[in-house]
Amino acid sequence: MLPKEYGCGFTGHRRFQEWNRLDAFKKGWIRILKIYDDFIGINWTGQSIDSIYKVAFMGATTERNPTDRSKIGKAKRHILIDKKGIPLSAVISSASTHDIKLVTDVVDNAVIKRPSYKTKTGRRRKLQHLCLDKAYNSKPEEQEIIKRGYVLYIPPKIKRDEKEEEHEIRMEIQQQQQSCLNRKKYSPKRWVVERTNS
Repeated sequence: MLPKEYGCGFTGHRRFQEWNRLDAFKKGWIRILKIYDDFIGINWTGQSIDSIYKVAFMGATTERNPTDRSKIGKAKRHILIDKKGIPLSAVISSASTHDIKLVTDVVDNAVIKRPSYKTKTGRRRKLQHLCLDKAYNSKPEEQEIIKRGYVLYIPPKIKRDEKEEEHEIRMEIQQQQQSCLNRKKYSPKRWVVERTNS
């Protein structure tokens, strides 16, 4: 419902549909990001992806699945942000879609072109780190993200039935695995993406 000051709701919806067809919102987003990049600079070194459930008015983009009754009438918004929390990409999906299925789409649909992680001479530029939560832990998707030039940070999953000793051994193995080039060794600041999503 639009406030009375904005006029008729039908007119507002008609204008919204028209602007949507013309990609006005995306063009505006790109323009604002370019201005921001010129004056302050997008910080590509510490990016994060996360998703959040949102109410989908009139049930848009949701699936009727009897096992997902709590998700009916909701949609999921996946966003990619820079180190300061500036949104660079957004993808809307049905609430029942698992995060891992859309991680490459979110990265590939950034509205502003990401600088190459290699220079023309073959030297490496500043590393571009990507922080993901446990829901994105998948070997095939990790490889796809690494191919795109990212250094990943994904916290390890802890199994519910795992004993303390087994967990310590598992953590030790994973710390050794994190010493390779494409895994970040220290904990990133995930609160930035959480703040942007809220």
